[in-house]
Amino acid sequence: MKPALRLAGALLLSCCGLSAPAFATEYPLPADNSRLIGENTLTTVPDDKRPLESIAARYKIGMLGMLEANPGVDPWLPKAGTQLTVPLQMLLPDAPREGIVINLAELRLYYYPKGEDRVVVYPIGIGQLGAMTPTMVTSISQKIPNPTWTPTTNIRKRYAKEGITLPGVVPAGPDNPMGLFAMRLARGTGQYLIHGTNADFGIGMRVSSGCIRLRPDDIEALFNSVPKGTRVQVINQPIKYAIEPDGKRYVEVHQPLSRNDKDDPQTMPIAQSAQLKAFSKSEKSDTALIKEAIARRSGMPVLVSSGEPVTDESAVPMEQRGEAVAQP
Repeated sequence: MKPALRLAGALLLSCCGLSAPAFATEYPLPADNSRLIGENTLTTVPDDKRPLESIAARYKIGMLGMLEANPGVDPWLPKAGTQLTVPLQMLLPDAPREGIVINLAELRLYYYPKGEDRVVVYPIGIGQLGAMTPTMVTSISQKIPNPTWTPTTNIRKRYAKEGITLPGVVPAGPDNPMGLFAMRLARGTGQYLIHGTNADFGIGMRVSSGCIRLRPDDIEALFNSVPKGTRVQVINQPIKYAIEPDGKRYVEVHQPLSRNDKDDPQTMPIAQSAQLKAFSKSEKSDTALIKEAIARRSGMPVLVSSGEPVTDESAVPMEQRGEAVAQP
């Protein structure tokens, strides 16, 4: 691989099997009055000197999702023998269960196959600071196998600052930062795409110049499943909440997207809708637990029903937790 393209793949400043053998990204679709899906699990860091990304990819989780659930873990060299929470439980976003729904704040893509009672969830990479992926309602206008990449003027300037001169067009193939599959969105001039990558990291992170990036296996599966014309909605919901059919109340809080390099996503305020405020003030909600969840920002559903205090498992010392449910 040429040096410039190798770094291009690593940085991916582009304009921008549905499941692993044991750990599916596919969930049965709950009833209309329910939003809770999946179950968290535990895994143990193997003694293989590999970064956290290798574990995240095995479970089809994004990097930020793993770090939210396991604060303090070294992303480059997690300590062998450490037990990690794998955040496989989540609340469906507050959006129509149709086509593709992308929640920027949680760096996840939800695909609702038409006429089927299931939802498929993928971790994604999104626009970096200063190149925010916009919220929108649009559709898939074009499906492109083996895409070429034509760097924009702004992208070329960014690479030039790194001492890299990009070619006018990067041909299709393994050196292409867009990977082997791309789906163009109808928004604007078609500058936003859902595409793959030739890098082995960056999923679940803000890495692109506005496009949505998936791991190679994931984009291939999505590409082969999604028809042209499919509805795509991009939202930004750092806080999701739900009242389940059994009356239990949950909140799921993710770090909000920073607006400038001075913002700290772990401490910056999160805007709350009138509906969320009403949910929090209800006598059926435990306001203290909700405040703790907002402060913690674990990226996982937390039970906040009044009278049902629960312990955030991720806050329990690793050595005090039970045995891992599974070790891939």
